[in-house]
Amino acid sequence: MTEIAASPAAGPGRERQGVVYRDGALGRRPAVPTNFADLERAARRASSKRAWAYVAGGAGEGRTMRNNRRAFDRWAIVPRMAHGVTERDLGTTVVNTALSSPLLLAPVGAGALMAPDSDLAIARAAAATGVPYIFSNQGCTPMEDCAAAMGDAPRWFQLYWSSDEDLVDSLLHRAETIGAEAVVVTLDTTVLGWRPQDLNLGSLPFARGEGIAQYTSDPRFRDIVRRRIDAARETVAERPDITLGAIRTLLAMTRNHPGRFLDNLRSPVPRAAAETFLEIYSNPGLSWDHLATLRDRTRLPVVLKGILHPDDARRAVDLGVDAIVVSNHGGRQIDGSLASLDALLDIRAAVGRGPTLLLDSGIRSGADIFVALALGADAVLLGRPYMYGLALAGQRGVEEVIRNVIAEFDLTVALTGARSVDEIDERFVRPNPSA
Repeated sequence: MTEIAASPAAGPGRERQGVVYRDGALGRRPAVPTNFADLERAARRASSKRAWAYVAGGAGEGRTMRNNRRAFDRWAIVPRMAHGVTERDLGTTVVNTALSSPLLLAPVGAGALMAPDSDLAIARAAAATGVPYIFSNQGCTPMEDCAAAMGDAPRWFQLYWSSDEDLVDSLLHRAETIGAEAVVVTLDTTVLGWRPQDLNLGSLPFARGEGIAQYTSDPRFRDIVRRRIDAARETVAERPDITLGAIRTLLAMTRNHPGRFLDNLRSPVPRAAAETFLEIYSNPGLSWDHLATLRDRTRLPVVLKGILHPDDARRAVDLGVDAIVVSNHGGRQIDGSLASLDALLDIRAAVGRGPTLLLDSGIRSGADIFVALALGADAVLLGRPYMYGLALAGQRGVEEVIRNVIAEFDLTVALTGARSVDEIDERFVRPNPSA
């Protein structure tokens, strides 16, 4: 008698569907919409103008953000039928970090604009869902506190290369101490891009002390601030304009600085910290010579984020980095930049199958993850969607967004007939004739 294969194993896709539908039978709906368009609309309604401008906004006229999405639209998934595959493995390993699915949470700065204790909520959600979280160098909570909130769950650390080299070393040392499994050096933000949504509001979170907690908790940075204050006492400072906006900014600086509010209000430190950050947080002269020093400065695996050109990718591989994140910073730095997915194709062709490539910018769904892997990515970074979940429902919102994205990816894998992440390649996609 002919043996018939068993029904498919549940997997995270069917499990998530089951939870949602069972809750629905009891009259309960998900905390966040399960599709990106509705998620984005709901998050916009829930966010302040400043928060939305910073998190959702892009450079210039937003062409790079649109390019990122159009790049995905140019590809179609081609599933296979009657494949008989009943089990699938979503697990993989990147940069010695074991992943239950090919997904990491991208670093997003100034998250407290969207919700209080943002970094802690995201850290706990990442730990609960088994997804590594890349701590933002521009976070609102010190990395030590976020690491404590995650327990043994995997975390990486994003580094913005400061113009103060001792601060670079201090941040690297702290990342090692908290158990980060890699350092992700962001290359594409040596200066801030032209961001009209922020500019039209005159809003830069860091100028208000928002998103600088990695710095105000750093001994080297605090030393630089003290020296700045001492130097200011020896000079005649120009008296600032006293306006309602200036008072609000001072109160924000005071509130966002560690320590008691009243003590901070009497102190020059919060204002000096914000001003110092703006001067030294990034190094406009960052070069390959700087990057070549990393092997002697940290034992952590090195990941370079923000590469779009094949020649830069080749140079990174020659430098011996552990991975490259193909990214245009979510369209936030250059208007009209190449889409990350398009760059991925060129870079994978240039460096071959060996080097580890991650894709960032434009990932909105589980189907997007599938396309990215089919075109050469080893894993992807998720950014704005989980921030929108945070705005709507805090930690629970982040968890639900993560689970929804992974669920759709799992179901896409099941429906195409792939058995594992390693099997997902160009055989499963074609140029979209209707795009």
